[in-house]
Amino acid sequence: MEKERIVVAMSGGVDSSLAAAMLSHEGHETIGITLQLYDHGERTARKGACCAGRDVHDARRVAASLGIPHYVLDFEERFRTEVMDEFADSYRRGETPIPCVRCNERIKFTHLLSIAEELGASYLATGHYVRRIGDELHRAKDLERDQSYFLFSTRPDQLARLRFPLGSLTKTQTRERAKELRLPVADKPDSQDICFVPRGRYTDVIESLHPGAGEPGDIVHTDGRILGRHRGVMHYTIGQRRGLGIATGEPLFVVDLDAPARRVTVGARDALETGELRLRDINWLGRNVFAKQDGAAVRVKLRSNQEPTEARLSADGDGALVRFAGGIETTAPGQACVFYAPDSEQVLGGGWICQT
Repeated sequence: MEKERIVVAMSGGVDSSLAAAMLSHEGHETIGITLQLYDHGERTARKGACCAGRDVHDARRVAASLGIPHYVLDFEERFRTEVMDEFADSYRRGETPIPCVRCNERIKFTHLLSIAEELGASYLATGHYVRRIGDELHRAKDLERDQSYFLFSTRPDQLARLRFPLGSLTKTQTRERAKELRLPVADKPDSQDICFVPRGRYTDVIESLHPGAGEPGDIVHTDGRILGRHRGVMHYTIGQRRGLGIATGEPLFVVDLDAPARRVTVGARDALETGELRLRDINWLGRNVFAKQDGAAVRVKLRSNQEPTEARLSADGDGALVRFAGGIETTAPGQACVFYAPDSEQVLGGGWICQT
């Protein structure tokens, strides 16, 4: 690339820190921006939580070591209304949301990109493990670290202004380069938790936003038997086995959540298999339009850590129907279904699961 002014979203971790370092060492005018998304309170010194107070401090240290300007922006109100509130509402509907997708889509790639433009920057760079090839989004070289699942809702006009310096690196190479450049976060552990969920207990967040949201109801077997009571639909997700609070002598899984009826349905594992999924709010990426054809062959991911599965895709307005040749273990409404080309690592788009 020609020498440009580039804003880097710096979370304080090794990935975004190396992205900033690489661009700075290539001669680009690099500006680091860290978003304060949540009042972390007791978690400011807790390991394993991203975007915490110590992470802001780490991002500042990295920027100082690189000699680049660094700014911390207060996005707490926007984050609460555009990510956290929807997260809580989704669980109350019996869905299982992915707040990281919404954060990328609405906070980083909308508001932060606008700020980058106001600063006169040509691009916004992040530490995501994905590749941008022309106007297409592709999976990372290191498929075990690939994060394309979390970026499927990126709009084409946003993608044109984004850069992903780590897309061709493995995680091992990232840490090695960070050590070579003497970045103070080279050995920092990766964050594992959702940034606004203390101790991994998302129900605490829902209760704080909507007191009394956990209404009890029946746990029902697929054969109609009432097996017990639950503390609220929001405590369960499709496919869950542990923590059901019932003992029947057989392995049972959550196979359906009916929030209006306050009913949790459980059954054998084969009850989780489905042959098709209905999606809403489809987002298309790249110039490849073959996937929009009825019955197009694609590969899809229903979870971030699984390999793409072959399927047939039929688009219908802003929705789509995904059919599988054989049964596949379903996932919960509110999760994402991401489309990939059948013969390459190109991301074609994706949508939100609304029915199985």
